[in-house]
Amino acid sequence: MSDPTQPQPRALPESVDDTLALLAAGDYVGERSLATSLFLALKLKRPLFLEGEAGVGKTEIAKVLSHALGRSLIRLQCYEGLDVASAVYEWNYPRQMLEIRLTEAVGDRDRDSLAEDIFGEQFLIRRPLLQSLTPDLAGPPVLLIDELDRTDEPFEAYLLEVLSDFQISIPELGVIKAEHPPIVVVTSNRTREIHDALKRRCFYHWVDYPDAERERRIIEVKAPGTPAALSAQVVGFVQKLRQEDLFKLPGVAETLDWAQALTELDVLELDPATINDTLGTLLKYQDDIERVRGEEAARLIGEVKAELAAAG
Repeated sequence: MSDPTQPQPRALPESVDDTLALLAAGDYVGERSLATSLFLALKLKRPLFLEGEAGVGKTEIAKVLSHALGRSLIRLQCYEGLDVASAVYEWNYPRQMLEIRLTEAVGDRDRDSLAEDIFGEQFLIRRPLLQSLTPDLAGPPVLLIDELDRTDEPFEAYLLEVLSDFQISIPELGVIKAEHPPIVVVTSNRTREIHDALKRRCFYHWVDYPDAERERRIIEVKAPGTPAALSAQVVGFVQKLRQEDLFKLPGVAETLDWAQALTELDVLELDPATINDTLGTLLKYQDDIERVRGEEAARLIGEVKAELAAAG
């Protein structure tokens, strides 16, 4: 019997409008251009490469897809020095050694037969990339290759076979190919450029900071307890901060953190003192906090309130 608490497998969207509805069902407020890129990637079975600043919702897209489609989410979190053993596969050396010792004790197999047996699939440890090629009753999983820009170019080169042919070559076993390609989402914060050879294998979409209207809708969906007037002031202040020369501009994740924090403090309206006390939930670098705190915060919130009043 299926678990009613788990999302049930669902067919892929049949149009851009269906894709927008799918994102909305997962509480993701997306643009039509994003939905178009996502629909084409799903329809044509191509990886989707999402690039943009940190905190704009790239990773969330893969999570929403997994939940909305009822598919497993397999996440490969990238980092400097990521290698094949961590990302693709490795051999279970303790089990192989045990098998060798048992065989030596019994003496019922020759060396060539033993070498063939210990490199069988029963001794293979599947890491995220290889797991994503494994058949799943719920349908092909969602493979999230997160923050690819944190890895190095040799690993990028390794991914070319996976993203173009959905297969992995293992010297001892041969080629393992997916019966049905996984849904692949690749993200990058653009701390370095990703090679063109990899981008060519994907559909590309730049995930930008949302405009004020969409950011207010995001707060309505993700932080519904936020008063409407406070939400408008929060968004207006954040939008102005993104025009400042800061080391790290606040993303949507920070906007939501700040809105939720202010709501917990029972704040109904922003003022300079409240902004100064809560900037640490919005900005993550001390230099940025010091730059905004005080007169700058008062100036910005003053402009926001004036604009909101003029807009009626």
